[in-house]
Amino acid sequence: MKRIFTLISLSLVMLSCGEDDYYPIESSLDADLKKQLIEVSGGKGLGYFILPESDAFDEIPQDPKNPITPAKVQLGKLLLHETALGQVPKIDLMKGTYSCASCHQADAGFSSGLRQGIGECGVGFGFRGESRTINKSVPVDSVDIQPLRSPTLLHVAYQEVMLWNGQFGGTGINTGTETNWGTIPENYLGYQGVEVQAIKGQGVHRLIIDADLAESLGYKNLFDSAFPEVSVNERYSSLYAGLAIAAYERTLLANQSPWQRWLKGETEALTMEEKQGVKVFFGEGRCYECHTGPALSDMNFYAFGMGDFDNSDGAVVLNEVDMDAIKKGRGGFTKKASDEYKFKTPTLYNMIDNGFYGHGGTFTSVKEVIHYKNVGIPQNKQVPLQNMAPQFGHLYLTDTQIESLTQFLENGLRDPNLKRYVPEALNSGNCFPNNDEQSQLDLNCS
Repeated sequence: MKRIFTLISLSLVMLSCGEDDYYPIESSLDADLKKQLIEVSGGKGLGYFILPESDAFDEIPQDPKNPITPAKVQLGKLLLHETALGQVPKIDLMKGTYSCASCHQADAGFSSGLRQGIGECGVGFGFRGESRTINKSVPVDSVDIQPLRSPTLLHVAYQEVMLWNGQFGGTGINTGTETNWGTIPENYLGYQGVEVQAIKGQGVHRLIIDADLAESLGYKNLFDSAFPEVSVNERYSSLYAGLAIAAYERTLLANQSPWQRWLKGETEALTMEEKQGVKVFFGEGRCYECHTGPALSDMNFYAFGMGDFDNSDGAVVLNEVDMDAIKKGRGGFTKKASDEYKFKTPTLYNMIDNGFYGHGGTFTSVKEVIHYKNVGIPQNKQVPLQNMAPQFGHLYLTDTQIESLTQFLENGLRDPNLKRYVPEALNSGNCFPNNDEQSQLDLNCS
């Protein structure tokens, strides 16, 4: 009788639990991971790693001189993708064919989808930017191609300084580096790196906005809404376009990735193998020593001896580029020997969408990078031993650990819905992120 009563009671409990009452069961592995995260976060817990919602502006790190507003974000989203801003190319035929998003587009995780991003004088797009090539009919010195791999725009809100060497930004750790700002007068405006890059980048990449263009393209009212406190004589300019772009960029957060969902309580968002990868990431892999916080980046600078464009096949280095300074990373900017060959810690989210890794793009798979760091044989033999990161080599990870770590990095950190950050159309009506004839065909917007 007792057994029958127990079965009936259990059945009643099961029937009374609707779909809204379901709570996922936490496994012992989930519990162990939470303890591990509490420990490596210094007691801050899971919240230390959680990204805010993209419209929770008060929770997103921002420059106090450029507070995020809906109007700025709306304007910045359009301007970053607007190919009609390509008004001053070196070759007239390239006019209106490129944008900031040529090298920072959502399909490639807001990177380029190439080893070297190609802006002006690029041809085509493919599916995620992988088919864009240099226009063979133009002089190579007219091509907008950079000497380093284009970094993602994801989580730039968590960076006080920008670029692999951190040269953009007039605050934070760049305080005291003023003697090296000769080519970056924008740093003297006192903005953080995201804002400085957005302002400076327009000139570097030959993009322009002024009152006449803002009016003809229908952006004037958006500038008015975003910057009502600014004089109309100054409002429609690259300065305020840059501040709007920066505000938008700060909202680019991979907060719908399985890892973020797991942190918020969806224990089944990660597979068992991905959870084992989390265990390696925050354990024997020592990844968390550089990749920590909401963006999984401490935004510090480290030397891992990765290769550069000028000593590997398939890269284009323009004659005017000072590759010696480029290769020295942070040290090329600060002129300090202790900073040489050190590059900024990248965020790890959606990196599988780009397909190239390292500042020189010398790796083509996530697993390849893990193997490289595990074995500890540098590609660049010029890096002084005393500058090498202590996390390089001597990890002794097993093949099983490497596989689970790869699964976490590739799938657990991939937000599948970055298209939510992309405009449906531009005011100009142009194709984007590129507007050359082949890109129009590739993107079905001709």
